[in-house]
Amino acid sequence: MSRSKHTEHSEHSETAVHTAIRAGDLVVGTFVFEFATAGIGRLAAGAGASFVLYDAEHTGWTWETIGTLVATTRGAGADSYVRVPTTDRSEISRALDVGARGVMVPMVESAEQASAIVRWAKYPPVGLRGAAFGLAHDDYVRGDGAAYMRRSNADNLVLTQIETAAGLAAVEEIAAVEGVDVLWVGQYDLTTSMGIPGEFGHPDYLAALDRVATAARTHGKVAGFMAGTPAEAAMLAERGFSMFAYSGDLWIYQDALRAGIDDVRGKAQAGLAAGARNGGKSTRAAK
Repeated sequence: MSRSKHTEHSEHSETAVHTAIRAGDLVVGTFVFEFATAGIGRLAAGAGASFVLYDAEHTGWTWETIGTLVATTRGAGADSYVRVPTTDRSEISRALDVGARGVMVPMVESAEQASAIVRWAKYPPVGLRGAAFGLAHDDYVRGDGAAYMRRSNADNLVLTQIETAAGLAAVEEIAAVEGVDVLWVGQYDLTTSMGIPGEFGHPDYLAALDRVATAARTHGKVAGFMAGTPAEAAMLAERGFSMFAYSGDLWIYQDALRAGIDDVRGKAQAGLAAGARNGGKSTRAAK
């Protein structure tokens, strides 16, 4: 007899993102901060995003909203991750229980903090994540709980943000923590903490990027970054970063809208000028 549907589901294979980052391949996704619509994850996946990071640190979204965003992204071809606001157990476990395939935690500053994050993100015997099955995170299928916990422990990503001077000073120790998958630089907070806010060409900042990338490479982890432009991504990739979120929904929309409006305005103004030179006559043939 073949295995039941329940067992097959609990033994789900790792996603393309997990396979790629563990092989050191390039992975590109995006952040979502503003557009809490049922289609945003599918739109991102349709545009080629390998993952979508939903932000619960800088937004006012409730867990109900986060759950809906994650649910409508599942099955679209892009993995869902949630940036939680703190290292609190309830934040981490709830993000995973609503169906996220990983969590990003801001301002990680020590190996102890990183270990606590892993502890709340992983089931026993690796961690202490509470076990509740047949919920959103396993698509409401009640199957082999032990097999599901093993698979989830192997698949769920832990992304730790290096975005303070203290975190940078401890980055090698953070990278050495088993269960941490990604060291993600938060550039604005990091430069602010270093006393050079927004100075992304400063030698100290560039050295910090190299230090994070080296720590990741040394300990078999991945260096990640939210890149605002292709040129920035290219610079970071050259330094050893391989996981990128291309900007965020609100900025992508605003930049594209601004470019479109400027283009329409410029071409329309040229059209008006041409019409004035022609005496205001229509270029269409008169009936």
